[in-house]
Amino acid sequence: MEDVFLPVVVCGMLFIGMPWLIFHYVTKWKQAPKITDEDERLLDELHLLARRLEERLLTVERIVAADNPDFRPQRPVQGDDDYNFDRRN
Repeated sequence: MEDVFLPVVVCGMLFIGMPWLIFHYVTKWKQAPKITDEDERLLDELHLLARRLEERLLTVERIVAADNPDFRPQRPVQGDDDYNFDRRN
């Protein structure tokens, strides 16, 4: 009985279980939400706004540091990175 049962279980797992598992996750992957063009534009606008705000903050810190020599910003000044945020994927 065990000589017949084991091959039937293995074939069932191989030809029914594995394809079901693969197709299940493929359909879950295809149903996952995708970023729309509107979302991408919003992210670009937010990124540009964040960069402008960062430049304004650095300007204010420079002005305050010029007026008060004892002023130290709370965050460290970042050096020039080689990473370019303007590139697209």
